Amino acid sequence: MPARKHKSTRRWSMYPFLHSEVAALLEDSDLYFRFHSKDDDFALHAYDTNVMGRFSCPNDECGSTGWSSKKIAITIRMYSGDRYNARVYHQRCQECNRLSQPILDDSYAERVAYRLKKWSGIKMEVPVYGGESNGPHIRSLCEGCKAGHCSEGRWY
Repeated sequence: MPARKHKSTRRWSMYPFLHSEVAALLEDSDLYFRFHSKDDDFALHAYDTNVMGRFSCPNDECGSTGWSSKKIAITIRMYSGDRYNARVYHQRCQECNRLSQPILDDSYAERVAYRLKKWSGIKMEVPVYGGESNGPHIRSLCEGCKAGHCSEGRWY
């Protein structure tokens, strides 16, 4: 019998391997944070925002070719001792409803670094995030909406 792919039920992930990109953006402001791998509620600050990326359905039997999203919900948290983390919420495939973990673009490091700088008292201009939407945000497929951490799904 062939091995089956593990069916993920995780509704969010953290990306410690992207810390070097965040750290590089913080260094120009003389800020040095460590990634806090423990997901707990003892944060000094928490902020919900969105990043961009791409999803591919993990279901081999699904006909989906994947999708990009400009509204991937994340919660950025800062902890004592110059530590932070960011919870990135998954989305479900529109074709088969399977959970999919995103592949993030540069917006993750930019948004995390911006928020850490702001919390650290660095004065900055508010960044302009934009670009054309690539379709409607389907709240029932967004785990951030369901958890109350997506700007699109505050009333979901």
